Amino acid sequence: MDLPQDDVRAFKVVLETALLTSQEALSVAELCRLFDGEVGADVVRRLLEDLRAEWQGRGVELVAVASGWRFQARVEFQKYLDRLNPQKPPRYSRAVLETLAIIAYRQPVTRGDIENIRGVSVSTPILKTLEARGWVDVVGHREVPGRPGLYATTRKFLDDLGLRSLEELPPLEELGTLVEPDLSAQAQAELPVEAVSVASAEASAPPADAPASQADTAEAVSQ
Repeated sequence: MDLPQDDVRAFKVVLETALLTSQEALSVAELCRLFDGEVGADVVRRLLEDLRAEWQGRGVELVAVASGWRFQARVEFQKYLDRLNPQKPPRYSRAVLETLAIIAYRQPVTRGDIENIRGVSVSTPILKTLEARGWVDVVGHREVPGRPGLYATTRKFLDDLGLRSLEELPPLEELGTLVEPDLSAQAQAELPVEAVSVASAEASAPPADAPASQADTAEAVSQ
């Protein structure tokens, strides 16, 4: 990094200020705009890594997620923050969590694919719940009669899990806890580990007429 130390310090303060005051994660491209072409993407990434190291050991950390970079409270301090603003977390049914798990680990999938794996019909409200939360979206259509929509997870889904890509998804049995970490023990117990395991086994062999792989879907969602 061929920048004077005074400039390095000044640029890091600018990045820090933008990230601390933003309500959303900021991409490297967005952060580059702060400097009006004076600093390139590679330099911004180096500065971000420096900032991440400087914030180690504090209650707030700088992390990279699917949408970009953001500051967030460390997990171990969330219980204290919840006392300032106690909220009843949303609770999701077994059917919703099963459907989310199938989409996350088998994507892209149609409604019919989900029904075949679960063995029961998927009601419209289930998919609408996941779409309203911003976790899944239709990313294309399968070229078969009726052209059913193909569902995949979104950047927001990854952001809410604190992940950068689909490759960082946790083991399937942990999904229920990580998706909604504040769920009560009773709600977490509703996660259908046995049923979802069926989806995991099925996922090893994608349907013959599936037009895209999981990696292709990740690229489509990131655009």
